[in-house]
Amino acid sequence: MWWWVRVILVLLLPFSLLIQQGSSSTTTSACPPSSCGKISNISYPFRLKDDPIHCGDSRYELSCENNVTTLNLYSGKYYVKSINYNNFIIRLVDIGIQQDNCSSFPLYFLTQSDFCVRYNYVDKYCTDPYQATAGGGGGGGSNAHLFEHIVYLNCTHRVTNNPKYVNISSCLNWSSKSQGYYIYAMAGDLIADDFQVGCHVMLVTPTSWLRNLQGNEVVSYDVIRKALEYGFEISWLRHIFQDRCKGSTQCSLNTSTETLQCVCFCRSFWGTWSETCGIRSQLSFYTKDTIITIWIGLIEVIKGPNLKYEYDTEYIIGLRTGHYVLPSFFAARFLFGMTLFIALLIYKWKKRHLSMFDYIEIYLQQENNLLPIGYSYKEIKKMARGFKDKLGEGGFGTVFKGKLRSGPCVAIKMLGKSKGNGRDFISEVATIGRIHHLNVVQLIGFCTEGSKRALVYEFMPNGSLDKFIFSKEGSVNISYSQIFEISVGVARGIAYLHHGCEMKILHFDIKPHNILLDENFTPKVSDFGLAKLYPVENSIVTMTAARGTIGYMAPELFYKNIGGVSYKADVYSFGMLLMEMAGKRKNLNAQAEHSSQLYFPLWIYDQFGHEGEIEIEDVTEEEKKIVKKMIIVALWCIQLKPDDRPSMIKVVEMLEGDVESLEMPPKPTLYPHETVVDDQRTNLDQTMSSDDYTSSYDSVERETSSLIENIA
Repeated sequence: MWWWVRVILVLLLPFSLLIQQGSSSTTTSACPPSSCGKISNISYPFRLKDDPIHCGDSRYELSCENNVTTLNLYSGKYYVKSINYNNFIIRLVDIGIQQDNCSSFPLYFLTQSDFCVRYNYVDKYCTDPYQATAGGGGGGGSNAHLFEHIVYLNCTHRVTNNPKYVNISSCLNWSSKSQGYYIYAMAGDLIADDFQVGCHVMLVTPTSWLRNLQGNEVVSYDVIRKALEYGFEISWLRHIFQDRCKGSTQCSLNTSTETLQCVCFCRSFWGTWSETCGIRSQLSFYTKDTIITIWIGLIEVIKGPNLKYEYDTEYIIGLRTGHYVLPSFFAARFLFGMTLFIALLIYKWKKRHLSMFDYIEIYLQQENNLLPIGYSYKEIKKMARGFKDKLGEGGFGTVFKGKLRSGPCVAIKMLGKSKGNGRDFISEVATIGRIHHLNVVQLIGFCTEGSKRALVYEFMPNGSLDKFIFSKEGSVNISYSQIFEISVGVARGIAYLHHGCEMKILHFDIKPHNILLDENFTPKVSDFGLAKLYPVENSIVTMTAARGTIGYMAPELFYKNIGGVSYKADVYSFGMLLMEMAGKRKNLNAQAEHSSQLYFPLWIYDQFGHEGEIEIEDVTEEEKKIVKKMIIVALWCIQLKPDDRPSMIKVVEMLEGDVESLEMPPKPTLYPHETVVDDQRTNLDQTMSSDDYTSSYDSVERETSSLIENIA
């Protein structure tokens, strides 16, 4: 408070005291005491609702219901048991407590923290009419708590290792008993050491009766019931302090004589007291203390808070002036300049960061006549229902289940950060957006809004193929007839990509995780993040980096002197996939008993060579023919040289033809006796095999060639 305000208050203090004392005495003497039931002599500051409006204080209004006195406190209703005007204490009982009724239960949650603590002198920050402590003011009075707590808990198990827990389940007739809960009561405050796992606090109610217990007395539920029926005590002493002790007067309650004493004390910051409360004395105190606190505030800015002194609220302005006003004045120019500099950096970074996404949005808008539906991010979030149903997560995004307004379910892939300035996103949308084939996953829509990018696919309820062909605990087994039909569908989808579109589409990432199955196990080729578009007449494509997944990548991506990169790379990947489908196992098995069985294609070729047949358990003769056909076709597809591999159209014919008409190909070799291509060619864009559902929808690290090369 500023010093001149204090001067005015000191000047007006005698007049305000005379006026208030006169009005208070007149009001009090004009109102006779009221009574209700067992509570008689209800007088100032208390009043009943039906009393004249000038009687009592409205904050201390009581009610008389059915000849019983009640008090509304913090949205709760309590019976008034007694009012002691000598020590300024009123005793209350929760209306839920019934005399001699074991099953009655408190209705309201009330603790000491609901009340102001500091009330032994006039505290302008405390507005509660009641307090939970019995105060003594002045120099060294006490602030003893008027009540303790009874805590009710419900537990999912019996508590046997803590004697403070009193089981009351048998006494309370609650429906929760039939659900396996145990109800306990605890006298006193609940501390961390008493808290049991599986127990939750239901209710906390106060009582002042526990002070009568001896230190070693065992607390039973009978004791708790007596405490509840006795109730709890609260004080209205702060109101008396405000009513009788004004200005700089310090008030105290002599608990032995139950008398209230008001003494004029003027206190300085350094703790000195003076009974001289003149204007000059107070002005000197406040001026000196304000200057000192400003100086202390400046020192604390440099050296940190001074814990030696406890500052009162009247000196907070001086401290804040030293803490904030003066340092802020000196630092204003520096802070203003730094703020402008940081804002400029953020603006430049944000503009540079968003330019990539602006470019993507412009490009897709230009190509919208060829692409699926463009959605806003708000629509995507609504379709995904707040992104609550996550199907999986990968290195470049997360896949969520969503639903279109028309009803069908969809898979929404929210893309994270990617390389290539968004070229992978444009590549996938521009590629798959042109495709409409039974065996290629359909892209329904996309979203590009600022940095938010999403792809909306048709939903495949059976997930990816890998969980059906690789032996796992809990996996679903499918017959070889189904596997064969899936392989034919995949072959047709790839053949369509190679020969059925205006542009030749090379997938470069054919593997079980990228083959999705609908509810009828119809296969769909998915994940076109690594795909490239080329004119149909081009037989060889230009590659600046190998791409794909190790184990499925064609050897010409690594070695020179074999042949150029072409659509035959997808044929090789399909052959490796077909071999895994036929064997229901991965091609590379590090756990094989014999070294000859490590690489499945070589081992199976040797089996054919020595025996002419392959032994498969629990299959029919017809299924053996299917497996044999798939293996022979796969061996043709994984020939080392691209020219020795058939086209995907020929692969479909071979799969749909008779197994007897197929010739055995030459034995496949793993690698040529040539050196690996230079470092420019070994910069791999590759994926790692994963059993995660999202790997079927999520692309991998993308190649870094130009945007024109992706969409030409």
